[in-house]
Amino acid sequence: MNLFKCSALALAVAASGQAMASEQSESKGFVADSSLNLLLRNAYFNRDYKDQTHDVETWGQGFIGTFESGFTEGTVGVGVDAYGLLGIKLDSGRGRNYGAFFDTYSDGHPVDEVSEAGAAVKLRLSNTVLRYGNQFPSMPVLAYDDSRLLPQSFTGTLVTSKEIEGLELNAGHFTTDSPMGDSSRDPNRLKSTDVLGGSYAVNDDLSVAVYHSDVEDTYKKYYGNVNYNIPLAAEQALNFDFNLYRTDYEDGAKAALDFGGDGNNDSNTLWSLAAKYSTGAHAFIIAHQRSSGDAGYAYDYGDGGSSIYVANSYYSDFNLKDEQSWQVSYELDFTTFGVPGLTYKTAYVRGSNIDAGGEQDGTEREFFNQVKYVIQEGAAKDLSFKLRNSIYRGDDDVGPDLNEVRAFIEYPLEIL
Repeated sequence: MNLFKCSALALAVAASGQAMASEQSESKGFVADSSLNLLLRNAYFNRDYKDQTHDVETWGQGFIGTFESGFTEGTVGVGVDAYGLLGIKLDSGRGRNYGAFFDTYSDGHPVDEVSEAGAAVKLRLSNTVLRYGNQFPSMPVLAYDDSRLLPQSFTGTLVTSKEIEGLELNAGHFTTDSPMGDSSRDPNRLKSTDVLGGSYAVNDDLSVAVYHSDVEDTYKKYYGNVNYNIPLAAEQALNFDFNLYRTDYEDGAKAALDFGGDGNNDSNTLWSLAAKYSTGAHAFIIAHQRSSGDAGYAYDYGDGGSSIYVANSYYSDFNLKDEQSWQVSYELDFTTFGVPGLTYKTAYVRGSNIDAGGEQDGTEREFFNQVKYVIQEGAAKDLSFKLRNSIYRGDDDVGPDLNEVRAFIEYPLEIL
């Protein structure tokens, strides 16, 4: 994909689209529209393996600072985004450290802290923004992971255009990947990741999305989504969410080999369909997900640790070769019961028909629970507590049995 051609296309849309007012024309300046925020994140991770392998237990304190400037006034606005990350180890040790929190020395002991800083320059014409530098892309085929102590980041160029109301177009070219728990800018030696696509809100109840990505020497991906909401009555609705990935692996790609392929023109199709019925404080979900092809669905090989927008993704993603999985889940919002900010979710997912190389098809299952509370007012407003637990069981050739606990305390501070 030629990024310059894609950028020119986005700018052409900027010149012709008249459906939305220009954000750049309403700019108040570099300083006036600036913001500086600090997120304090205390995170604990415990993975208890049930087959006598070494358990994992890590606790850390994270500091995530982000600065976003406004744009200078004029036809083309100029600005800067920057961030600083610091993770401090509170408890861990050799043999039980979790690498997504803290990297390890050659002797296996975890480092005491992890830090990183980055910045990106940005240009805005009308409602189209070009960013170059270190950033946190969030698209179905390139999505940074922020599910542990510190977020993953990428370095490259991204053009985002929102010239027509409801339509967002993205084109990007990235060349480095800085994973969670590692201060190195590109330890995995990413060659390049190209992204092109967008989403469109047809109306308040219907949206669609289409994306394509190319991770050099690894795979090409295609993604599609349809989300449809049907209002039924006061405080009642039925929602359908369909997600589809098609992956074509490069010959010999390690990603395909890790997920059951033989390295020769492997491909995978992964899709999920979820139906959610909401009534007042309650929501009931059923979902089906299916993987087919020469290998399972691989991700986080240059496209980010969150690039799996499917229904049955919890601890397990239920994305193995030929896997079919069903989910039933329930969500509860305690606002109706006088406790705003308190939510609960439970889910059970079972996967079967897995081609794991054994004589019989494999199975796996997960029981998931999560409770979250966000303080709504007072001096501690927006302070949040989240506790999640997964109980996972799988056949011997599918995955090790484990119980997992993740606990997060987060407090966002608006400094500027």
